[in-house]
Amino acid sequence: MSSTPHDPFYSSPFGPFYRRHTPYMVQPEYRIYEMNKRLQSRTEDSDNLWWDAFATEFFEDDATLTLSFCLEDGPKRYTIGRTLIPRYFSTVFEGGVTDLYYVLKHSKESYHNSSITVDCDQCAMVTQHGKPMFTKVCTEGRLILEFTFDDLMRIKTWHFTIRQYRELVPRSILAMHAQDPQVLDQLSKNITRMGLTNFTLNYLRLCVILEPMQELMSRHKTYNLSPRDCLKTCLFQKWQRMVAPPAEPTRQPTTKRRKRKNSTSSTSNSSAGNAANSTGSKKKTTAANLSLSSQVPGLGATPNRSLNPGRDGDRCQSTAVTPAGQFKQKC
Repeated sequence: MSSTPHDPFYSSPFGPFYRRHTPYMVQPEYRIYEMNKRLQSRTEDSDNLWWDAFATEFFEDDATLTLSFCLEDGPKRYTIGRTLIPRYFSTVFEGGVTDLYYVLKHSKESYHNSSITVDCDQCAMVTQHGKPMFTKVCTEGRLILEFTFDDLMRIKTWHFTIRQYRELVPRSILAMHAQDPQVLDQLSKNITRMGLTNFTLNYLRLCVILEPMQELMSRHKTYNLSPRDCLKTCLFQKWQRMVAPPAEPTRQPTTKRRKRKNSTSSTSNSSAGNAANSTGSKKKTTAANLSLSSQVPGLGATPNRSLNPGRDGDRCQSTAVTPAGQFKQKC
């Protein structure tokens, strides 16, 4: 039965761009399998454009690659950005490697809103060396990958923690040089350090300097400035960010309106309070007069002019209340 374009296993003779879309969402590890195939298709004539196309296919524009391992002088951790990732893979082959692929065993997947994380505690980076001698190196560690949750399924973060490595030399080579002590001594020496070649290690050390210079390079490419002018501009902008005072929070007009309303309401409340106090004082005075009139008989019938001396020609200056409840004038 011949395959048709509707067949999921149909492969177009016009190239990979006309093939059916592979369901990456089901198996994220399939992207690592495709990466291995692409690395195996590398040739000696592969230039920087080929490596940049390789990184564009499998890594996001803001991707980062991190390597953690321990050397003789202590633990190391190197993190490089997207612009330096193509050169990292090319240095692996420049150090004498003829084949590179990754093997993931018992990996765990976790799905998030916009990404998929693959955590493999038993990952092996296998490299086949052709020089200085034929050796197979198995670098084992933990690989944590974060893929974007879309159709491209490109890598956003790559973190490989190297625990141990093994260098395997074929028995046939040992048998060939069994009678030559110098060759045997050379075969007993390691050709890598924690599974990485000297070319790769030197590049990672250089990336410590190159990574902060990405801003200078991008500024030079954008504005066509000299390296010295780019450095001056970047340093001046960094100094401005350091010495600039923190921005004060802007006051919104709604807050001012609320304050005005509060002041108006407080004024009205105070006026209302004063009115209430005056009313209360009047009530208290009335209550006091009522209580006094109720306690002193005949007080309510007494004319006011007797309580206010010096009016209408009266010569009385003061009054007094007798024990019987009557007023007595003092002239």
